Amino acid sequence: MGMEDGVRPIDVIVKKRNGKTHTQEEIVSLIRQYTEGRIPDYQMAAWLMAAFLNGLDEEETYFLTDAMLHSGKIIDLSGIEKPKIDKHSTGGVGDKISLILAPAVASCGIAVPMTSGRGLGFSGGTLDKLESIPGYNTSLTEKEFVSVLGKVGFVMSGQTDDIAPADKKLYALRDVTGTVENTAFITSSILSKKIAEGADAIVMDVKFGSGAFMKTKAEALRLAEALLRIAGRMRKQLICVLTSMDQPLGNAVGNRLEVIESIECLKGGEIPDLVEITCTLGGYMLIAGKKASTISEGKELIGEKLRNGEAFERFVDSVRSQGGDVETVEHPEKFERARFSRPVLSTKNGFVNRIHTENIGSAAVYLGAGRFSKEDRIDPAAGIIVHKKLGSTVRKGEKLLTLFYNQESHIDEAARLAGSSYTIGEDSRHDFQLVHEVIG
Repeated sequence: MGMEDGVRPIDVIVKKRNGKTHTQEEIVSLIRQYTEGRIPDYQMAAWLMAAFLNGLDEEETYFLTDAMLHSGKIIDLSGIEKPKIDKHSTGGVGDKISLILAPAVASCGIAVPMTSGRGLGFSGGTLDKLESIPGYNTSLTEKEFVSVLGKVGFVMSGQTDDIAPADKKLYALRDVTGTVENTAFITSSILSKKIAEGADAIVMDVKFGSGAFMKTKAEALRLAEALLRIAGRMRKQLICVLTSMDQPLGNAVGNRLEVIESIECLKGGEIPDLVEITCTLGGYMLIAGKKASTISEGKELIGEKLRNGEAFERFVDSVRSQGGDVETVEHPEKFERARFSRPVLSTKNGFVNRIHTENIGSAAVYLGAGRFSKEDRIDPAAGIIVHKKLGSTVRKGEKLLTLFYNQESHIDEAARLAGSSYTIGEDSRHDFQLVHEVIG
């Protein structure tokens, strides 16, 4: 069989089912045929499960990343003079950092080309958050993408159909076949997209803990090392920052609620964990773009842009140039809110010792803030406000969370999940640390 026909998918599936190693030709052919629609979803799903269970080695992961990168176009940003640095997060509950970080970094003279995804499982997607701003257009053509980047200094858009199209199809399939949490798949998905969008360097927020796909620090380190090795083979500079997701980031979970909280932070609001993580990731982006020589200098510069309003101005520019309603962003009280709310109360006195963050993310999905299947529509107003974080004192009958929703169909399930996410103990002990280590 010639390369024109490619290899037979069944042979590739059986080979991986039996735990054997793929050649580059097999992976390239499989990805090409699937992208062109010549392999049905059920066969690709079978291969994904076989590879999920038996693993892909570093060589196979590199072949997969490269095949996905070359399944579409690579954006040419050579016309933009500034250093082009992007950030990617592996996703978590309440992770709205991109919305705060991109404008702050752009106001320091770096171009930030961001293609983002939709929500995946319990973790929200940046696109869904941005689209909760009336009129905001995340479906830019390549030409618009480059133009907004040049004009505003950062751009946030969905993957266009010709950027790593293989990833777009695989991502949706992995979401509904239980094959998300796999190092090789996550590595190839992230890097194929990020390299295709033309960045010179990437700062990666690798999350671990109860509200992340990677539950332990060891898993996060494995992913970070895989990302660094594959990025090295693709000749891209990568910096990985390991951060904890053992509690939601900030206090808002859910699309529009997170946008409102981001705006507060962009206006200099003191939301400690959001500020810390934004300044840390931003600091490393400035180092990669040679706008700061030390991390303390980088953090200071980013903090200043949040405090002096420049980051917020950039955010407004972005909303304006991507068709969003500037009036609402400047006056967040004008955002349309959910019709109903329900508090979740503490059943005892004590201190918050543990938060099962994934349960809060799942509760938000039940309220309408996320998707159960790829066809689901999101309710932008649905979500949760977190009143108590790790170490907080709690009295019996006091609010732990408030649920916001428009549809009542799953409210009891959401309330049960949200309530079960808190462990209240006798003492204020918790060993939470937000930023752990930096590699690369």
